[in-house]
Amino acid sequence: MYEELKEEIKLCEGYVPKIYKCSEGFDTIFYGHKITPDDDYESDIEYTKEEGEKVFEQDFNRTLQAAERLIGERNINYIAKEVIVNMVYQIGEGGVSKFKNMWKALNSEDYGEASFQMLDSLWAKQTPARAGKLAGKMRSAKS
Repeated sequence: MYEELKEEIKLCEGYVPKIYKCSEGFDTIFYGHKITPDDDYESDIEYTKEEGEKVFEQDFNRTLQAAERLIGERNINYIAKEVIVNMVYQIGEGGVSKFKNMWKALNSEDYGEASFQMLDSLWAKQTPARAGKLAGKMRSAKS
């Protein structure tokens, strides 16, 4: 389940088998995995794709749970849910929770307005290609 969404996120994130600095300056590895104090990765070591896939699955499952917490009881289209999951993977539950006007639009299943609100953000200015793609996908959702 969610195989297409997983591939979409992987494509958006790209894959790097060793530690690098993301655009926000955080140590990151694999498919955009932000390194935490619990991680045991070393600089200048190239890790296996198998390890990267394992970490991605764990990150995706945490992301899905976080997205479901944010969506809560809202009755939104599955396409809109996929957009929310992708956003949470990139900027986290806290970041996506701050899109107050997007959530307001989603409360009434107004996907066009939700799309507009996504683009009216610092996130869209920082990552315009991804934001544009996801906003287009949100716009295509039907109630």
